[in-house]
Amino acid sequence: MTQLRRLATSLWLAFAAALVALAPATAQQSQGALTASEFEAYVTGKTLYFGQDGTAYGVERYLEDRRVQWSFLDGECKDGRWFEDRGQICFVYEDNPVPQCWSFYRAESGLRAVFENDPQATTLYEAQQDEEPMICQGPDLGV
Repeated sequence: MTQLRRLATSLWLAFAAALVALAPATAQQSQGALTASEFEAYVTGKTLYFGQDGTAYGVERYLEDRRVQWSFLDGECKDGRWFEDRGQICFVYEDNPVPQCWSFYRAESGLRAVFENDPQATTLYEAQQDEEPMICQGPDLGV
């Protein structure tokens, strides 16, 4: 089963990297940043895979009541929640209570996210959308 998961993850990483590489370097947003209610309507119940600069970056599952699960695609998931603060969508996680704030925009291929704590550092693109839960192995599992 572990080999199957590794193979599935490797295939997804290759697929996501190809999708993100096709996205324009500077995606045009047709409107301003999404409001909290627009963001909530778009993400709730979905699992979104994000890429950066042609590389798979991470995956997040958006649950009811603004709860989330995040993974850097390493099988370890972190529980958190999101909230709106001054027009930005901010996330806090079980291992980091410092808000990580983003502005989300609609792009041709999905969402574009700009990390507002340091806008020069990170811009992510939605590479894939799924309604299935993520695979979370938990810490220290395996051989």
